[in-house]
Amino acid sequence: MFQLGKTIVSEEIIEKDFVCNLSACKGKCCVDGEAGAPLDEDELLILMDIYPKVKPFLREEGIQAIEDQGLFITDEGEYETTLIDGKDCAYSIYDENNTVKCGIEEAFNQGIIDWKKPISCHLYPIRITDYIEFSAVNYHKWPICDDACSLGKELQVPVYKFVREALIRKFGEDWYLELEKIAKNHKQQ
Repeated sequence: MFQLGKTIVSEEIIEKDFVCNLSACKGKCCVDGEAGAPLDEDELLILMDIYPKVKPFLREEGIQAIEDQGLFITDEGEYETTLIDGKDCAYSIYDENNTVKCGIEEAFNQGIIDWKKPISCHLYPIRITDYIEFSAVNYHKWPICDDACSLGKELQVPVYKFVREALIRKFGEDWYLELEKIAKNHKQQ
């Protein structure tokens, strides 16, 4: 672990390799698991604002889940995306190859909205835990992403480089540039 600004960062994000391999996993991270995607409080208003534009991209089951439960749920004081029958994210959609994708991101990719997706999704496999004085930046190992780890290793792409855009979105360009320096020094040791 090392400190970077007001963050404590796991060395695993510079030591481990990762590149999403949707052709292998088919987007299981959007349908497996025990909860919806974590949401920051400021993302709740964004969801409320963009939902009418995102709704046409969603599956009927997702729309129904959102109408029944709301755009998001609260679980033990934490905000999460709504789930369909306790499993699939309500915002998940399937492409022609039966690969799960994000309806929010699809609306973004088509230029309908200017918000890509929840930061927790954008950052994955990095998970952020916020504390009063700092945020913990950790690598999350999930067996369904073993193919992503293999592809990352083959392509030699460390986790922090794979999620570069998301890290800059969360912490800013200066933070990321400092992380790159730390990673370079770490590799030389």
